[in-house]
Amino acid sequence: MSGAERLRVLIVRTSSLGDVVQAVPVLTALRRALPAARLGWVVEEGYAPLLAGHPALDDLLPVALRRWGRTPLRPAHLAELGGFLDRLTGFGADVALDLMGSHKGAAIAALSLAGRRIGLAARCRREPESALWINEAVVNEAPHAVDRYLSLLAPLGIPSGPAAFAPEALFARARPPLPAAVAAGGPYLFLHPGAAWGNKRLPAATWADAITQIARASGLRAWIGAGPGEEALAREVAARAPGSAAIAAPDLPSLGTLLREARLVLGGDTGPLHLAHALGSPVLAVMGPTDPERHGPYRAPERVVAHRLPCSFCYRRMAEPRPCLTALPAGEIAARALALLAGNA
Repeated sequence: MSGAERLRVLIVRTSSLGDVVQAVPVLTALRRALPAARLGWVVEEGYAPLLAGHPALDDLLPVALRRWGRTPLRPAHLAELGGFLDRLTGFGADVALDLMGSHKGAAIAALSLAGRRIGLAARCRREPESALWINEAVVNEAPHAVDRYLSLLAPLGIPSGPAAFAPEALFARARPPLPAAVAAGGPYLFLHPGAAWGNKRLPAATWADAITQIARASGLRAWIGAGPGEEALAREVAARAPGSAAIAAPDLPSLGTLLREARLVLGGDTGPLHLAHALGSPVLAVMGPTDPERHGPYRAPERVVAHRLPCSFCYRRMAEPRPCLTALPAGEIAARALALLAGNA
């Protein structure tokens, strides 16, 4: 067994859902190239079910930075932090891959005590000053996040492709059945209309019109998903779209099941949409303030509806949707969705 195969490699990508999903090809590439290496991943506790039991992963190190940050001096949280740091150093990383490009990710890589801390160079990072925490910088300005993540394998002599999400390995330990109402309703569309930015959210009326047209032409029922705090939006879309219904997944594995079994998943530039794509479900993303080449479904430009306006892809967080989304006609979204369903896209 070579020294390279005995490496202990730690992936640092704690959040968010879409970013964690898009980092999965790094794990599969590492295992493909280093079958005897020990591989670990630091991830926020809420996203851990996605990776738990993954056959390519030896050690899952959940972290609760978001929860701890709300009450950082609470004794129980300090104890949990201490336990995490013990597990982090106990992993014994030789290499830490900072996939975050931020102080948070780079600091975790440094705290792992890995001798090699690989990350993007300062000019390619979200927080350029955080490059001070790493000691091997990679210059890569590829448009898509998946390709930027994979570029960090170059210092290890590992080819960047092909990118593999290995959908059968996701949620290996947590695959709840479909809710009874969904299973009884037969084949379905799944729409996730929410998004973290207000200007990433297509108006409810447009979504409702689009899914009504799709349902009438395809015979598929539409289920409207709701993340925490998005229940009112899901109910509004469902109220405007006859025959559809809102449904809230109680946890991430339940959402995974809803996405995996859907005939088509629709949404914006959001974690659920990227998760659906990684799970191998047909998707259609409706995008406005973010560039499909950078943040659309990976290697699937035909699965995006977007209009290129002078102000498009501004990456500015706003409370309400702007013309890049409000000017999109429901009929265009429905036509693309129906073409995908028919296999003609």
